[in-house]
Amino acid sequence: MAKLDETLTMLKDLTDAKGIPGNEREVREVMKKYITPYADEITTDGLGSLIAKKVGKADGPKIMVAGHMDEVGFMITQIDDKGFLRFQTVGGWWGQVMLAQRVTVVTRKGEVTGIIGSKPPHVLSAEARKKPIDIKDMFIDIGASSREEAQEWGVRPGDMVVPYFEFTVMNNEKMLLAKAWDNRIGCAIAIDVLKQLQGVDHPNVVYGVGNVQEEVGLRGAKTSTHKIEPDIGFAVDVGIAGDTPGITEKEAMSKMGKGPQIVVYDASMVAHKGLRDFVTDTADELNIPYQFESIPGGGTDAGSIHLTHNGVPALAITIATRYIHSHAAILHRDDYENAVKLIVEVIKRLDRETVDKIIFE
Repeated sequence: MAKLDETLTMLKDLTDAKGIPGNEREVREVMKKYITPYADEITTDGLGSLIAKKVGKADGPKIMVAGHMDEVGFMITQIDDKGFLRFQTVGGWWGQVMLAQRVTVVTRKGEVTGIIGSKPPHVLSAEARKKPIDIKDMFIDIGASSREEAQEWGVRPGDMVVPYFEFTVMNNEKMLLAKAWDNRIGCAIAIDVLKQLQGVDHPNVVYGVGNVQEEVGLRGAKTSTHKIEPDIGFAVDVGIAGDTPGITEKEAMSKMGKGPQIVVYDASMVAHKGLRDFVTDTADELNIPYQFESIPGGGTDAGSIHLTHNGVPALAITIATRYIHSHAAILHRDDYENAVKLIVEVIKRLDRETVDKIIFE
């Protein structure tokens, strides 16, 4: 594996951390460690979203840059008498990417390794073999021989289960492979935006946020936005990469390495036109690459941000990522770095007059 520089070390720490919706503590600790040196104040909301405040001009507009800390995973619901674990998906999963995958069960006594299993194909009828196994027919095997043994190891209903995968730099060192890019890359962008604003004049107050519980309905973004009351909101997340075999441009246009995605439409929000134009005009002026994206299904935290209080002009800026909502995904380092650069340059220009103009455009 390539030697990790400072940025890659942070990305490894963020993606290796375990945190499904409602269980983000470990991720929050990692994000807090990295963002604290660049923040004037660190707080949380009542659900556990992390809010790092950096003051440029104290009475300037409030700008929110929010990733979400949670990743898709599973929760234990039952232990059967033979020690197999039944589970609930937490966040969106496609059954075909789950079977025979290694997982980590996080208990009060420590971590337990397991694997997702099902009835073997050898005992299925020829007809049944052709059909995908339903998620409800899967289980987690932790090698326990009874319910009592699983309980002795600390396993209880409600425990979180996280895909097992280790951060990897690929042969093309721009290609980064890890679990939970959705959405630790957003957390990393929030950290790096505050870092890049160190010692830089900016006419506003910036909030770098790690939200909880995005994957189960954009929940943490509601409470953190309510607490911050921002004038402008950016959700930073992953988007679909349309550059793998079989995907047509009609289905997904974006290519990895061609710049961050400006999401014009998704199921949770129509992008604010004034803000969208301001961001793309800034990118054009500075020759920062970007791509337009629309996602008819799915949404980002911008969907909650823009509906809070009296309404907040909001935009989702996303990173084209392959294989999201599975055990491991790939993104391109240039897209991440260009997203940070673009957001920083936009923030430098967001004074009160500009924000007022954007709101009423």
